[in-house]
Amino acid sequence: MINIKDRKAYIIGGGVAGVAAAAFLIKDAGMKGGNIIIIDRESVSGGGFDGQGSAEHGYLSRGYRMFEEIIYLSTYDLFSKIPSPDNPNKTLKDDFFAFNAGLKIIAKARLIKDGKILDSSRMELNWRDRINLVKLLYYPEKYFGTKKISDFFTAHFFKSNFWFMWATTYAFQPWHAVLEMKRYLCRFVHDAPRFNMSCVLSAPYCEHDFIILPLVKMLNKSGARFLNNAEVTDLDFALINGKKTVTDIIFRDAGRENIKVAHDDLVFVTNGSMMTDATVGSMDKPPTPATGNSTAWNLWKNISKKSDGFGNPEVFCSSTQKTGWESFTITFKDSAFFELVEKLSGNKAGTGGLITFKDSNWLMSITLPPQPYFKNQPAGTFVCWGYGLSPDKTGNFVNKKMSECGGKEIMEELFRHFGFSKDAPSIIKNALCIPCFMPYITAQFSPRNKSDRPAVVPPGTRNFAFIGQFVEIPNEIVFTVECSIRSAKTAVCRLLNLSEKIPPLYQKKYNIKSFFDGFRTILR
Repeated sequence: MINIKDRKAYIIGGGVAGVAAAAFLIKDAGMKGGNIIIIDRESVSGGGFDGQGSAEHGYLSRGYRMFEEIIYLSTYDLFSKIPSPDNPNKTLKDDFFAFNAGLKIIAKARLIKDGKILDSSRMELNWRDRINLVKLLYYPEKYFGTKKISDFFTAHFFKSNFWFMWATTYAFQPWHAVLEMKRYLCRFVHDAPRFNMSCVLSAPYCEHDFIILPLVKMLNKSGARFLNNAEVTDLDFALINGKKTVTDIIFRDAGRENIKVAHDDLVFVTNGSMMTDATVGSMDKPPTPATGNSTAWNLWKNISKKSDGFGNPEVFCSSTQKTGWESFTITFKDSAFFELVEKLSGNKAGTGGLITFKDSNWLMSITLPPQPYFKNQPAGTFVCWGYGLSPDKTGNFVNKKMSECGGKEIMEELFRHFGFSKDAPSIIKNALCIPCFMPYITAQFSPRNKSDRPAVVPPGTRNFAFIGQFVEIPNEIVFTVECSIRSAKTAVCRLLNLSEKIPPLYQKKYNIKSFFDGFRTILR
């Protein structure tokens, strides 16, 4: 086998998993940056970690991420390898924890109804649902199979404070896999007594500005190459020494030359996409409806036919009615809205986590992140983010489905839920709300068999790994930055047999104190 410095790596997908894999190849494995090619169908790297716009035309961030101190160990491992953009003697990890040392998040208005704060300390669970939550913690995964959450809990459960806070914190729906809910409960049981989001940490800026920009800068400086606007549709394999080995990378564009892969080179594939085919609206126009015919899934579909160990993409990409929801980013030209929310909630911007409107037909939530949220955001402007889990429902005040509304109508519905009707006209006049519909955003929560998600390094393969949100990592939770980065770390370490330790999965479900704290919580 040739020296690592003479090998090449082809990373298909420029989302956070892809750029993290490149960083680990350089920092952990010692690969030369010039031997790494990151191939992306998009024009800008970062995938779901996007952030763009201006105060004049409105900012847009399709998603909003929360971090957690104890369980995001792979994420902080990556941060420790990225130089701080403001201090070359420090790292992004230093910047992250220095920022959070001065920020305390405690949601004082986690649930609101009729413009008033509800007592969210009461979980409102019946005994059957309490018992079922304990079963989720301690029954083996095989017990749950492909059951949906709605198969496991009573109808009462979905009206409880517990469900509204759980569903909107993690974006779960009743038809999602109860197995994924089990994994979340096992990972976050130590935070059960604090259902006020006090376990949450925040990035100083949107994730694109804080993570992707300095990471891409580091990769560019190392010599890594980015091949954007290039869509890979297939891989050719050959059996070498009894193992499936990637030999060719096939592009969709017939005018683009396919890539021959040497037997000792490495190929990393981001299979599937949460953010593909996202459509953006404006103040007056809703996002374009999803077609459900994304080409982003074609690569996984094609290579899945070549081995039973490569997963089953159809499970995740065949029902956009069950995997999509809509977010919105609002840019305010003054502080009026933030002042109203801060007065009602008792939280300054950046300290309140999510606010959910329990009576919202759209199941709408909003957060006021620390300001400025974008690095180029001018002083005196303010940006907030929100989303609706049920965009196919008619609003409580606006007689339209959320998916049919422009930004102005979304703001009108939001202001009515807050009880800010009197102030709405003047504030909306000086604001820009950009809605975004994401048809596959919760596809990874779809009920599935274990084999439907492939292993990071599938059995019987030689130079090939899957990374991202649609891989099977035992006990790991999907829909987190940690999952994407852990998959990248795992892929690099296993393909290259590195002694570098993969950070452990953190769970405290067998800790006696965590168990009793969690049990006291569900009794409230």
